[in-house]
Amino acid sequence: MSTVRGTYRVQVQPEFDLRSAAGLADYLRDLGVTQLYSAPLLQSTPGSQHGYDVADHSHVNTELGGAEAFAALKDALRAHGLGLVVDIVPNHAGVAVPRANPAWWDVLRRGRDSEYARWFDIDWDRGPVLIPVLGSDSDVSSLTVEDGELRYYEHAYPIAEGTGDGSPQEVHDRQHYRLVDWRRGDGEITYRRFFAIADLAGLRVEDPTVFNATHGEILRWYAEGGLDGIRVDHPDGLLDPGEYLQRLRVGAPEAWLVVEKIAEPGEELPEWPIDGLTGYDALGEVGALFVDPAGEDAFTALDTELTGVTTDYPELLYASKKDVATGMLRAELRRLARLVPDEPQAEAALAELLAAFPVYRSYLPFGLDHLASALVTVRERRPELGPALDTLEARLTDPDDELAIRFQQTSGAVMAKGAEDTAFYRWTRFVALNEVGGDPQHFGGSASAFHEAAAARQAHWPRGMTTLSTHDTKRSEDVRARMAVLAEIPDEWATAVRRWREVAPVPDGAIAHLLWQTVVATYPISASRLKGALQKSAREARTVTSWNDPNEEFEAALEAAIDTALASPDVAAFAELVTPYGWVNALGQKLVQLTMPGIPDTYQGTELWDNSLVDPDNRRPVDFDARRKLLARLDDGWLPPLDAEGAAKLLVTSRALRLRRDRPELFGSYTPIAVSGSAADHAAAFDRGGAITVVTRLPIGLERRGGWGDTVLELPDGEWKDVLTGAEYSAGADGPVGLIDVLSRYPVALLTRV
Repeated sequence: MSTVRGTYRVQVQPEFDLRSAAGLADYLRDLGVTQLYSAPLLQSTPGSQHGYDVADHSHVNTELGGAEAFAALKDALRAHGLGLVVDIVPNHAGVAVPRANPAWWDVLRRGRDSEYARWFDIDWDRGPVLIPVLGSDSDVSSLTVEDGELRYYEHAYPIAEGTGDGSPQEVHDRQHYRLVDWRRGDGEITYRRFFAIADLAGLRVEDPTVFNATHGEILRWYAEGGLDGIRVDHPDGLLDPGEYLQRLRVGAPEAWLVVEKIAEPGEELPEWPIDGLTGYDALGEVGALFVDPAGEDAFTALDTELTGVTTDYPELLYASKKDVATGMLRAELRRLARLVPDEPQAEAALAELLAAFPVYRSYLPFGLDHLASALVTVRERRPELGPALDTLEARLTDPDDELAIRFQQTSGAVMAKGAEDTAFYRWTRFVALNEVGGDPQHFGGSASAFHEAAAARQAHWPRGMTTLSTHDTKRSEDVRARMAVLAEIPDEWATAVRRWREVAPVPDGAIAHLLWQTVVATYPISASRLKGALQKSAREARTVTSWNDPNEEFEAALEAAIDTALASPDVAAFAELVTPYGWVNALGQKLVQLTMPGIPDTYQGTELWDNSLVDPDNRRPVDFDARRKLLARLDDGWLPPLDAEGAAKLLVTSRALRLRRDRPELFGSYTPIAVSGSAADHAAAFDRGGAITVVTRLPIGLERRGGWGDTVLELPDGEWKDVLTGAEYSAGADGPVGLIDVLSRYPVALLTRV
């Protein structure tokens, strides 16, 4: 088993299968990572492009090449000194194609008598399993019986023994399930889902039998030495995340174990047996370092001008979460309320508590203060619910009460859908801040704030993952880096937006501002990619269009505005103005992320410039041949320019990763390095125990003040070498080192002692 020092995330999918991933082993070794980190590899729903809908936990996904290809991947990694980290999905299973999921198929065929009935979190007291798949309830007339199955177009379902006689509708009415209008799912579904996705059914991994069956293959890989680390997807949906992680740790005692838990700023975690989180907190900390807080008031004023309202974000977040709790997650809310049958106001009070809950979830008894905070908020907001809240409080604080257990599972879903997938799309003041785990209210940060957060990370979670881009980020790291430039020029930005909205109007101010920020930060980009991302964003916001009720007139206007924007010389000129400064930000945040406390992950393709948007855009094919060739040139001694090709980012990525891999003793502590002089606010530097990172921040402001001038870096005494360029510097007798020298070639430097 290899120590994890740097991972490279690969989105393995049918178009880039396990053998394709195996072919990357030599490149990843040369890049400097120690592990390939893969999307889920177990058998997923047929045709899945992401793997998070595992349908059969017993074997490797055949669409990825199956066990033989997986063995080839492990052999290739081992031959090049690399290990493997995999993503697992304990919370739910894919049920979109019932036949592909043997356990689900058996439950539908046998009902409560199925040996797999205990696998799924089904509310059996409400009758047959409700499956929202029909175009309308009247579509039961479209059912057919073929080959011993009940069919609805391409969908096939089992028929219970002895119930296959009669018309298709009569057969349907005898089953342990009911096919209903897809619109009824949000309010009536009878099984726990992943968020609001009916095709992902919640698993009961708290049951040892279910845990063993769904984790046996993964833990076998670990036991055989073929797995170095595990990334746990969405543990907040589980009945008891702490107990689950304890059991997983027993099965993989030495594995690097990180969990996709979204922590709100300042939130503490229970004492789980893990190495840390999956990096969204680090993403926010790093991003803030490169956003100028001075731009906030101007962006707020522009947002008000475009939308016609002054947004109170806490109120927007509350409204968004309540919209989710009483809308797309109403079935879960009703299930909670049914546990309090004698309280007529239970549903209303629970909806308010879910909307007011300040974090994703508690882990009772840990986190009682969050519940207390929500209770205070709701009592102030809705005093008439006081008696209902009194009834609920006693039960919601009891870790063994089913109401408390299910409330905790539900609050995380409400926060995720209400914040990340609703409020973040509705408030577009400055969307570089609107990322998973972030807070759009906090507009940028200082170097001292970053140092404080990094020191805390070193003290408490030195082996947690750090990242800048993932399969879940709404905008890639380089898109956000370009957006950060706008915070330095808010007046010029506002003037440009006013020009553009006249020639390419969008009939919604918030979506319009999202469009303009996105097009400038991704330019050049194809119309189809931009339209796909903006349509998804607008539908997620659900203010003028939605997935359930698309507004064709609005969406046509949005597409027309996109076409106009991409054809505009004015937009192109502004994007070209911003882009070089965005490169400076992108190099800075990448070097910080790769060298700060934690284990750095690099998302596929982002070692060069990457202008990806929300999935599926961020799962596009990556040109690895181009990256190989550029890396070979770098290794021949080429120092690339900072230009559109992006080789400078590959230089930074490879040299930082190699240093972490080859000289881990240089990364065992964290100390800020002082910067002084007239431009001190435009630099940040830290010493990891022998490796010193130096980056430029707020590059437009630096240029406008005339450059580094007298600004110096207070390096420890001795001789230092920049591993990026080979340049050497002497600190000590001759005084501090000028940043005008250290950052003469690139806007970043990575120094080690000669």
